[in-house]
Amino acid sequence: MEPTGITPNLRVADIGAVRDFYTGFLGLSVESLNMGWVARYESPDGRARLQLVTRDATAPVDSVVSVMAGAAVGEAYAEARRRGYEIVYPLTEEPWGLRRFFVRDPAGNVLNIVSHPDD
Repeated sequence: MEPTGITPNLRVADIGAVRDFYTGFLGLSVESLNMGWVARYESPDGRARLQLVTRDATAPVDSVVSVMAGAAVGEAYAEARRRGYEIVYPLTEEPWGLRRFFVRDPAGNVLNIVSHPDD
C-alpha cells in the first residue's frame, strides 16, 4: 500500500465544545468535513489536519488514524487478511460515499484504511 495521507482521529465527547481550541488556538481554521459525529479541520495551506470524532457512525470501535489508500483499499484489505491482521470492521461501502475497513496493528491501535470518492 502507498498511503496518500494520514489523518489523526481524536476522540472527543463534544465537537462543539473543543472546536475553538483546534480552530482558534491551533489555527486549523478550515472545516473541510462535518457529519455531526466526525469533523475534519485543516490549516489554511492544507499542510496540517486532524479529525475530531465523537463515536464512529457505523464501525464497532473508533480508529486512532485514517489512512488514505485511494483505489488500492481493496488490495490493502486483501493484504491485511493475508498477513493475518485482525480486521475490526470489514471492507464496507459507507452510505456517505467512501469505502473503508478497520485493522488492528500489533500494538492494539485501530486504523481506518479508507478510499474517498475523489481519491
